[in-house]
Amino acid sequence: MLPFPVRRLTVLIAAALASPVCVAQTLGTVEVEAAPIDQPTMQVDRGAVIAPAPSSDAGEALRAVPGVSGVRMGGHGIDPVIRGQSQTQLNILLDGAYVHGGCPNRMDPPTAYAPIETFDKVTIIKGSQTVRYGGGGSGGTVLLEREGRPLPEGEWLRGKMGAGYRGNSQTSDAFADLSVGNQETWVRAIATAKDARNYEDGDGVEVLSAYSEKALNLQGGIINDATRIDVGIDLSRSDDIMFAGAGMDSPQADADTYRLRIRHDAEVGPFAAIDADISVADVTHVMDNYTLRTVTGTRMRAPSTSDTISGRISGDVASGDMLWTVGVDFQNNDREADRYNDTANNKNSVLWPGVSIDQTGIFAELDMPVAERDVFKAGVRYDRVESEAGRAGEATAMMSPNALYTMYYGTTAQPVSEDNIGGFLRYEAALDSLPGIAWIGLSRSVRTADATERYLASNGAAASRWVGNPNIDPEQHHQIEAGLDLNWGELKLNGSVYYNEVSDYILRDRAHGQSGIRLADNATIYRNVDAELYGMEVGGEYRFNANWAMKASAA
Repeated sequence: MLPFPVRRLTVLIAAALASPVCVAQTLGTVEVEAAPIDQPTMQVDRGAVIAPAPSSDAGEALRAVPGVSGVRMGGHGIDPVIRGQSQTQLNILLDGAYVHGGCPNRMDPPTAYAPIETFDKVTIIKGSQTVRYGGGGSGGTVLLEREGRPLPEGEWLRGKMGAGYRGNSQTSDAFADLSVGNQETWVRAIATAKDARNYEDGDGVEVLSAYSEKALNLQGGIINDATRIDVGIDLSRSDDIMFAGAGMDSPQADADTYRLRIRHDAEVGPFAAIDADISVADVTHVMDNYTLRTVTGTRMRAPSTSDTISGRISGDVASGDMLWTVGVDFQNNDREADRYNDTANNKNSVLWPGVSIDQTGIFAELDMPVAERDVFKAGVRYDRVESEAGRAGEATAMMSPNALYTMYYGTTAQPVSEDNIGGFLRYEAALDSLPGIAWIGLSRSVRTADATERYLASNGAAASRWVGNPNIDPEQHHQIEAGLDLNWGELKLNGSVYYNEVSDYILRDRAHGQSGIRLADNATIYRNVDAELYGMEVGGEYRFNANWAMKASAA
């Protein structure tokens, strides 16, 4: 894959336009260095990592990439969409860590805790082109990474800073990035601060989109012969986040993430190199309908937590021209969420009733040259998934989660286990008559239901109920895709097509007495259906000189 390192982000000052539904993006000044494109099919953003100025989070910045869009409820917490797939259909890793948000309504997707200024590399892998980053990922994988790197000989201090402003919403942001150390040991600190107010749409109507965010990243590393150790801490504090697209706002959204990574670049038994990492991410989220807006009815509040431990150990094994990467990964996510009626002083719902989802996987991936210029790639992985809801029987002022599950599905929450197998085949052929490659790929990926799809238990009037399905089956994606990547130097063109046949697609629907649904009261429910996803993407870039380029794309 081909990440593009952002070398320096200068001061960003840009005016922005607004539409009735969202804040428009205006591209700021970004200086980048693009590496040679040796595997362009793995890196979607072919020219640079470009962040709008200023962007609320990584989700907004990613929308500059062809084929990537986002779901917006406010000015913060843009939920990425790739090839029409989102949420846990995408594997999103923040510097190697899985961070699962604390809001059942996804006010805080993983990218909400990822200020784009704190990352050096952004890699987007569309579709299923790898099995290294966890199960599922049928829509793609997003890797946001930092380069914790030693300083060159003779240099002990390095720093940069930037700031930006957007007029309509009075959005301001600033960041500072400082590194100290030498060739063997280094410490790096990155701090960001952002503040936005509500913006006005084209009719002069104020749209709820304000937020305030502060983030601090600390990382350090040491190199000893062939071994490198990196540690990191992320602290993210977001306050007073307003959502025009939701019935509540979020007065608090905090995330603390801790990481440890060890890389050994020397032979250990059959392995040419070994890579191991572990991370812990703790998210605390609060939403209510009265702190940041005028109360029009009952005062409701929903505090929640989402705690994730994830890790991976992998090794490279060379056999002739073949390079194998084999490994084991895991992630455990525990979620709790309750909703309180603060007017009546009682608990209305156990939204996430002590949900625990454990996933453990083993994988093997092959990279093998064919003839002189072609490449064959393949991968396979097995995942064991176990999930349960420990508080599903807990009573509230209304109904327990199990009572809701029984009403709509005729079942209660029991421990669930799955054995999921996925993999891919891919061939990349160098073209004789054109400067580039053609490629084709086949894949199977299996995505388990998340905490909301399986266990959410939001009670209320019938049409406002939102109930997960404890019996939901995992999605099974079978995909074929093909494309071209051409590079004449100044001119670059790319295109791809894909077709994805999905068995047991997890559909968020309304209860109308469908098969397996016991009521027809218009509540929000989940059920399995068969689905087809297909599309195409084309893009091009012409570079006039080192500083000017024209780009166009369609998806």
